[in-house]
Amino acid sequence: MIWMGVSIALVGAFGYAGGAALQQYEAIHGGATLKLVKRPRWLIGGAIGLAGASLHAVALSFAPLVLVQPVSVATLVFAVPLAAALHGRRPKKAEVLGSIAVAVGLLGLMLLIPQSNTRPELSTPAALGFLACVGAVVAVCQLAARRARGSGKALLLSIGAGSVTASVSTFVRVVGGGLGGDLSRLVHWFTLAIPVLLLCAIVLLQKSYAVGYFGIAYAGVQVVDPVTSVLAGTVLLGEPLPSGVGNVIPAVISAAVLIAGTITLGRLAPETSHEVSPPHPEIPVPVTTRVAAR
Repeated sequence: MIWMGVSIALVGAFGYAGGAALQQYEAIHGGATLKLVKRPRWLIGGAIGLAGASLHAVALSFAPLVLVQPVSVATLVFAVPLAAALHGRRPKKAEVLGSIAVAVGLLGLMLLIPQSNTRPELSTPAALGFLACVGAVVAVCQLAARRARGSGKALLLSIGAGSVTASVSTFVRVVGGGLGGDLSRLVHWFTLAIPVLLLCAIVLLQKSYAVGYFGIAYAGVQVVDPVTSVLAGTVLLGEPLPSGVGNVIPAVISAAVLIAGTITLGRLAPETSHEVSPPHPEIPVPVTTRVAAR
């Protein structure tokens, strides 16, 4: 069952990556505004991403957070070159190397996590505390992003988005993994929280994509999401983490590779288009609606 969940997550992750690249292309040209819903390519990207996220949700019903979440990181190798192709250019060597480094580094860290499939349980006080922490991270990132520019702005917004997508995955894991064939367990405020958090995550993702640095924005989400999810899985749901001295050195090396890849992506120039004028912020997406596949 565990490896079935991981396999489903891998298929869903590629769908999520493809949808993200399409939506980022449109967000650059149209801005993170309500006008995006009138763009067919953005809607197609959303549909593909939603299909990927749905498969991800199914995967979380079969396998723990600490195994499912890292799978999405591998799609960096696919998503960044796809984004370059959409902008009519070949991917830069730094983009490819940076994407691979981030994916390998984070996957290396996550492969050290022992397998377990304990039934997830989360109390209401713990859930509210978790959401409060996520909300605080988002608020700080939003405030800091107002003063930031370029890749720094994209990274800050992606950190907020990644934390919210992690909360979505955490609640999906609790609801889906805790069903045990009893559909009455769906009648809980956890179930209602999932679509609200998902909507908040979508808004933040589009804002991070609109800055133009797809590599750093996507990498930021794909790093923060699994790291936050793993922390939630271990601290809140009791899922195990690796132990033993033999795991320390590989973990340090993986972390160094991950950081190097992220820095490489952050130094890249933003995606631009000479055909479309800069976005106009007349109808801003309601960013304050924040409380986040994938």
